[in-house]
Amino acid sequence: MKKNKVLSPCINICQTDPINGYCRGCGRTRIEIASWGNKKTSDEWKRRNLKEAENRLVGVQRSLFAQAYREKHERLYSQSLKK
Repeated sequence: MKKNKVLSPCINICQTDPINGYCRGCGRTRIEIASWGNKKTSDEWKRRNLKEAENRLVGVQRSLFAQAYREKHERLYSQSLKK
């Protein structure tokens, strides 16, 4: 994994809030989630969307996301160093 690669914000808590349409795990909309899978989506857009999505989360949701995303990044980065 490249150190500067933008990892997907998905933390495997994939439930859409029926009121606001955001994923309860990562704060993204379904359209944003689909955009992350598009190879034409730029890293700049992904970085901006990551911040926007995180800002949609509040309280415990935001804390849990931040911790899970940090652990995901550390786990994947350390695995890439072993290769």
